[in-house]
Amino acid sequence: MLLHLELFLVATALLCVAATPLSKAESRNKLLLISFDGFRWDYDQDVDTPNLDQMALDGVKAKYVTPPMLTMTSPSHFTTITGRWVEDHEVVHNMMYNAKTNLKLSHKRTMTQSVWWDNGVLPLWITAQNQGLKTASFYYPGGGANYSGQSVNRALVETNEHIDDNETEWQYNIDKVMSWFSEEDFDLVTLYYGEPDNVGHAVGPETQERKRIIEQIDRTIGYLRESIARHHLTDTLNVIITSDHGMTTVKKRPQVDEIILNKYLDLLRLASFEILDYGGFGILTPRPGKEAEVFDALSRAPNLTVYRTAQMPESFHLARSKRLPPIVVVADLGFNLNSRLIVYVNKGDHGYHSGEMDMKTIFRAIGPDFKTNFLSEPFDSIHVYPLMCELLNIKPEAHNGSLSVTQELLLRPRGGSQRVGLSVSLLLSTILFTFTLF
Repeated sequence: MLLHLELFLVATALLCVAATPLSKAESRNKLLLISFDGFRWDYDQDVDTPNLDQMALDGVKAKYVTPPMLTMTSPSHFTTITGRWVEDHEVVHNMMYNAKTNLKLSHKRTMTQSVWWDNGVLPLWITAQNQGLKTASFYYPGGGANYSGQSVNRALVETNEHIDDNETEWQYNIDKVMSWFSEEDFDLVTLYYGEPDNVGHAVGPETQERKRIIEQIDRTIGYLRESIARHHLTDTLNVIITSDHGMTTVKKRPQVDEIILNKYLDLLRLASFEILDYGGFGILTPRPGKEAEVFDALSRAPNLTVYRTAQMPESFHLARSKRLPPIVVVADLGFNLNSRLIVYVNKGDHGYHSGEMDMKTIFRAIGPDFKTNFLSEPFDSIHVYPLMCELLNIKPEAHNGSLSVTQELLLRPRGGSQRVGLSVSLLLSTILFTFTLF
């Protein structure tokens, strides 16, 4: 009789243990994703960044993150928000273009062009909304488009004239987003800042101006955490801070580093479409019957690698793209591509191979669902999407990432409580079976 009582008490205790995680799994915290464009992985190592340092202590930090192999703003941001490689989501450039009509639109002018973004892959905002959540995009690339006729609940889009480095406005934007969470009960907000990308382009990454903008970003992180506390969101808001790509110095020595492709092939005669004056990544449509001649000529040009799009390495995840032209050119790190004249004046740039350390970027996260003082090994940005779905407790769309890569950042993965419940049920069944033997 005593043994029966002991078994009953053990079974009751196990049921109580199982109930608590399951109830927590049904809860959902809010999520803020912040992107600082062009924040290279090591930008905090030569600048005093007390707030970023404290965030790493209070949350998690990755050694670095590898962007997709197209280290540009729009393609990389859309990989983060969809969990898909560029060849799947087909946002293949910062510029919207049509190789048949020679249409070209600048980066900011693409932000409301749904035809450029809506290629059959649903971003996280729409997936979350379809599962009952309320979402918003604050300047985040792709947030101003429609997807299968659906728009983000609230979307603000940058204008062409928008100034990216106004610290007062940065703080205002944070307070606005906090009010969306605290007063309007938004579940997911994505917030984008155009720095330190602009400074990196204008003066280069190894400059005092870049260091000053990192100090400004750090102050903004401090302001963010104060604003979270003021709006009583500390216990209910997870925050992820990341970026789209890094930045490298462009060495301005015309005889060595500036690549002028028209020296190696007659572009007017051989090409019907091109975007070649855009940093380290170029695309080209040869005229009919001229593809082999174009490929061979570019193969002789120094400081670059030329690819037939359909034959690019599998690791690029670009070969299946239907939107990319037949020829892709990738410059060596630090070299600019120019078509006919040297018109590109940036001192720093990106668009280079994602394996280059200068193209790696940052990851920080803090909030009720994240561990504290945890340093993660590097991972690809493709894996941020399933992590965000896990945090929001929603079912993801088909994606190329894996939660197994990032779940170690979490205190307790959402699915973990269900597995605990199953294990406890199995153990309880075993005990009850044993009980019947007596």
